Amino acid sequence: MSWRASAFGNWRRRLKVGVLSVLGLIVVVGAGGLAYALYPRTMPQTQSIEIKLQPAEVERLRLASDFAAIADLNERSVALFEEAGRVIQHPRCMNCHPQTDRPTQTDAMRAHVPWVTRGLDGGGASTLRCSTCHGDTNFEPSGVPGNPTWMLAPIEMAWQGKTLGDICRQLLDPTRSHMTREELLRHMTEDELVGWAWHPGANRRPVPGAQAEFGALIKAWLETGAACPP
Repeated sequence: MSWRASAFGNWRRRLKVGVLSVLGLIVVVGAGGLAYALYPRTMPQTQSIEIKLQPAEVERLRLASDFAAIADLNERSVALFEEAGRVIQHPRCMNCHPQTDRPTQTDAMRAHVPWVTRGLDGGGASTLRCSTCHGDTNFEPSGVPGNPTWMLAPIEMAWQGKTLGDICRQLLDPTRSHMTREELLRHMTEDELVGWAWHPGANRRPVPGAQAEFGALIKAWLETGAACPP
């Protein structure tokens, strides 16, 4: 055999080995990718793939002082309540003021799942109390909201399906709100369940502003005659 034939034979063998090595690498990588796709937890991760939800942005609430330039007290009072209405008619509040005995959930205000009912005291039926699932605080791992007094508003204070003017007149009617004006102000300004709407957890969209700002709007509305929108 000539040296040329020998060299050619060696070159062919090296080429064959190289091709087989590349094919083997492709098979190994492909198998690894398939295993990762089928069993991702068995494969090491070079970086976390967890997606963290960002806190929902808080909308600004206009301050009571922003309405001081409105000279007509009746007009100013209506304007103050309309600004407060951005909180009152927000899903965080409306969900607890349903027009039926079943609360609603989410920004879409869909019917509560699982099926629950108001009960005699607003805290659920005797066989399934609100406190069965809702603890004293938000439970972030599951997203279930919580507050020590978690319950529905009285049926006389149903807000869903009503205009802001209708809600205003409800609040001022002690036979429906079960509150004097002084009690109403304390409820809006200091009540912890009302305050939950600013700290709803689980990336829920909070109501605008802060509870103190909302309370100041309600106070200024009452002091200017508690006029209601039409």
